[in-house]
Amino acid sequence: MSYETLTQEEREGIAIVTIRRPEKLNALNQKVMKELHACFEQLRDDDAVRVVIVTGAGEKAFVAGADISELAVLTPVGGRAMSLAGQRTLGLIENLGKPVIAAVNGYALGGGCELAMACTLRIASENARFGQPEVKLGIIPGYAGTQRLPRLVGKGRALELILTGEPVTAQEAYRIGLVNLVVPQSGLMTSAEALARKIMANGPLAVRFAMEAVNHGAEMTVAEGQFLEATLFGLCCTTEDKNEGTRAFLEKRPAKFVGK
Repeated sequence: MSYETLTQEEREGIAIVTIRRPEKLNALNQKVMKELHACFEQLRDDDAVRVVIVTGAGEKAFVAGADISELAVLTPVGGRAMSLAGQRTLGLIENLGKPVIAAVNGYALGGGCELAMACTLRIASENARFGQPEVKLGIIPGYAGTQRLPRLVGKGRALELILTGEPVTAQEAYRIGLVNLVVPQSGLMTSAEALARKIMANGPLAVRFAMEAVNHGAEMTVAEGQFLEATLFGLCCTTEDKNEGTRAFLEKRPAKFVGK
């Protein structure tokens, strides 16, 4: 499938999705959001894809935010509808059933930061900047930034970032737990692909169930989360991958997982 605002390429089980509006610093207009939704629906259903990497075109920005020209003319009803639609798209990414790695190459502000937070893991180039500057425009984050940011960095730091609207460096984002790794810009995609391959070496069903346990368990009580974990652990024990993984360990050889 071809898109106007992004490209998708696949190689050896890794899909790379690149947002391409470099003249607008890859800002998220409604066209981009619709195409992201369609793209990730297709990737969700593509059994050949094991891991997805999301990045932005150029060296200045991952996604510099929403398209301000669209925000400027929003009505209350339109604003709510846009927020809900964006939340659905980022929810699809977060619960894709496959790991999604954000390769953040530059500015990740507003909707760009929210997109990165919806991904499973985040790798940032040394020149990356993260922030939720919506209050400077008289609005608040609308793509679940007020919900995901506190869960990643804690309530106090999240409120500081949201209420001041000030960005933080890649190094500070790493320090507070917003990103998993900071690398030189020249090695960003290489590092993202290396991380993808480490994940792909493991049982695909185990990876999927582990993400499900974390994502859904985070919204449950501890007892409910443990019950979910035990249920998914038991489900793993029905799979060919569990049999292969344990045999391979005992036989001191690499496992050959088949996702069954």
